Amino acid sequence: MPDENGHPASEEVELGVLFSALADSVRRKVVLTLASDPDCIRDCSSFDLPITKATRTHYFRVLREAGLIRQVDLGNNRTNQLIWSDLEARFPDLLCLFVKEAAAG
Repeated sequence: MPDENGHPASEEVELGVLFSALADSVRRKVVLTLASDPDCIRDCSSFDLPITKATRTHYFRVLREAGLIRQVDLGNNRTNQLIWSDLEARFPDLLCLFVKEAAAG
């Protein structure tokens, strides 16, 4: 059951949902940016994305509900952080493979 902010519990994260969220190149860019520094916390507007604000909101919601990012609501903005440790515990080396594949391609 997702928490009050729409974050699923780590044991509820599904591989198919992760892959679906990562199927879009813009969402992959967000995840790769956050993966470049696992302690990185960035607000939504700090990403240089070629999409409208409404689409940006939707894309971050997809990443949050897939269990890839943790968002903190700051009123008129949200911060984003990759949930590296939870994903690593649930799917060992998945993010490492994703980052490695992206770097090679």
